[in-house]
Parts: sequence; structure tokens; C-alpha cells
Amino acid sequence: MKCKKILSLIAVIAVTGSLLAGCGTSESSSSSSSKKVTISMMNSKGEIETQLEDAAKTFSKANPNITINVIPCPTGQSPFQKLSTMYSSQNAPALSIVDPGDVISFKDKFLDLSSEKWVKDAEDGSLDTVKLDGKIMGFPLTVEGDGIIYNKKVLDKAGVDPTTIKTTNDLEQAFQKVQATGASAVALSPMDWSLGSHFFGTVYGTQSNDPKENAKFLDDLKAGKVNLTQNKQYNGILNTLDVLKKYNIDKADPLSATYEKDQQYIGQGKVGFWFMGEWAWPQIKQFAGDNTDFGFIPVPVSNNASDYGNNGIAVGVTKYIGIDKVDNNKDQQAAAEKFLNWLVYSKDGQEALVNKANVIPAFKNITMTPNDPLSKSIKDYVNSKRTIEFMAVLPSDHGTKVGASMQKYVAGKLDKAGLANEIQEYWKTVK
Repeated sequence: MKCKKILSLIAVIAVTGSLLAGCGTSESSSSSSSKKVTISMMNSKGEIETQLEDAAKTFSKANPNITINVIPCPTGQSPFQKLSTMYSSQNAPALSIVDPGDVISFKDKFLDLSSEKWVKDAEDGSLDTVKLDGKIMGFPLTVEGDGIIYNKKVLDKAGVDPTTIKTTNDLEQAFQKVQATGASAVALSPMDWSLGSHFFGTVYGTQSNDPKENAKFLDDLKAGKVNLTQNKQYNGILNTLDVLKKYNIDKADPLSATYEKDQQYIGQGKVGFWFMGEWAWPQIKQFAGDNTDFGFIPVPVSNNASDYGNNGIAVGVTKYIGIDKVDNNKDQQAAAEKFLNWLVYSKDGQEALVNKANVIPAFKNITMTPNDPLSKSIKDYVNSKRTIEFMAVLPSDHGTKVGASMQKYVAGKLDKAGLANEIQEYWKTVK
């Protein structure tokens, strides 16, 4: 997913004990009990910034000779851009939280993790994206999903049953009922990563229930063989976007909306719906008080309820962690490996991952599940096999380029044909 706009950046974590900068201090294969090691972790999953800080501190209490400094990916900068800059200055972090496609981009700089214990405990399919040339090049950090979030208290007041929303027309009727109560129907966030990668990703993920067919569709886009204006999913999902635009609380100035403002709207019940992912729950919770009655509905793809996509939300592994082998020495690499194993196999690590960061884990051995309502909703979709492919492996600039075109459409500066043309021209530049 993206390098999201978050409430605040963080300071470097200070842990009691002597610190070493870490470059070239040793060539041993593991950190000895007496050796001090400092490593850094680049975080592109900003909504769990504080939770990662706390996890690093907890890990260092159990491993007092290892210090982890968390480095946030700045607002407006993709993890690919941030990490590229750090490699250019020969200052790459030991641990990098990146998008799936970034693992492919940096495969020559990341460590082969095939021999790690957690590989055998990873959920089926969670390593497929990062298995490159027979090697496992990334650690699956989180399973995520996105769709249209609803605040059930708002819907109850309007007499709307979210389970009955199966089509674009159903969605508009629900919006009208919510508005009749005095609340606004929906918030439409204009961030490029949300519009470009997540919302438009639904077009790719609903072409077929076969991932190979979806991959072929992307190949055809690259080859200039697709006319989006004649594509059923493109037109259907853009029709749904038109409905979101029409009832948007920030309709008068749609590009002025912010992630922070929209999470407040849905949490406080000022809107009934919001297109976003479960990662937003920690922020929504701040405004929801005791209300935990939230869930997901799919993004409707047509007005035929039986069409593929109308019954499922996008779910997949959206973030991986790579370990650097270029700018970090053997001791630092071993410390990074130890942290990942701590997340999977220690009680404190699992607690930090699942209960504090609200992450849906990608490992079979972790039995605890997040308590938040959005993660529970996603688990319900997964358990009932009502999911579509989360198009996580997209070009590193897809969010910014396609997102910019989507912003023009949302602002009324492009029509469907103009948007289709810009997106088709973008894909022709993808190598």
C-alpha cells in the first residue's frame, strides 16, 4: 500500500546502553551477548508508527545489546523513493518496510531469508510475491484489506442494512437514506495512494477470479492492447466512483479533504461511509468513543448483484520487510533477523504485532487475532471466501501517476475517456 499521511513523525528511539553506528564493526555471523549493535528500520506504514516505536523498545529490553531506530517514510514520499535515496547515500536501514513491488526492485540489495524459521510458518501464498529466483526476499508483515467502511450506528439511524448493499444502485439508495437523517453519506479521500493504488486497483482485481488473468490484463495494458472505455469493470467501478463523488461530504472542494479529517468524520458519525482499509482503525478509534460497530462492504462493480466483485473485498499481504545486505554488516543483519523472529515467536512480539498494532498476521503459528472491528470484518470475508485479489504488486510509481489522474477525475478535470487515456498512456511507459 503507500506511504500514508500520518499525525506525526517520530524521534529516534533512545535505549539505555552504549550505541555503535554499526558499519564495519564486525564480520561475525551473529551478535554475541556482549556486543552492542544499532540498526535502523524504515517504516512506510505510518499509522502504526507509535506501535513500532514501542515494539522496538520492548525488543531492546529483552535484547539490551540491540538498539532499533525507527525512521518514518515522509508524507508524500513512496517507500521506493525513500529507500532509493538512502541507498544512494550508502546509509540503507537494516530493516525496510516496503510495498510488495519494492521487494522486486531491491532484490539485489536484500538478504535471502529462505533459511529463516518463520518461512515454514508463513500462511499459504503469503510468500509467493517475494519468492524470486527461488529465494525468499521478504518477510510478510501484514495482511490487509480495503473496501467501503461503514459506521453501523449511522446506518441504523437511517434504516440501512449494510448486508443488502450489492450494487451501485443499492449504494446510492443507502447514501440517500443516510443523508435524509441529517448526516453526510460518505467521505472520499483524495490521496494518490488511496485513489490510484487501492480504489483503481479494484479495476484490476475484478477482471477475473483467476490472478493469472488479472496479471495478463496488466501485461495487455503495458502492450497497449486494452481500451479501458470498453472495459466492463472500468466503467462499472467509475460509475460507483461517480456516486461517491456526488454524495461526498467535501464535494465542493474534493481535493481539500484529508486522511485525518475523514477518519474523524467516520469515527464521529458525521458520515456513514468511507472508502479505506482496516489500517485506519487506530485513528478512527480516537473519535469513535465506545462505538465499535464498524465493518466493510465491497466496492460495487455493477448493477448486477451476481457479477464477480460485488460480493468481495480486496485482501492480501500489503507490506513486506526486507533486510539489507549492502550497507549493514553481519552483526546488524543478525540483529535484524532476530527482531523478525521475535515478532513471530515471542509472546511480546505477537502482542506488539496483533493486539497493539492491530495487524492481521501472515503466520499460521500466531493464534491471536486483532480485536478491532475492521480486522474482524476482514477475517469474516476471508473465512467466507468473499475476497478479491488485492493488487499489491504494481509499479512503484503507480500510486503517484495513476493517483494524479484519478485526482483530476475526482475534481472534474477529466471525464471517463480522458482518465482512460491517461492511465493507458501511463501503462505503456511501464517496463
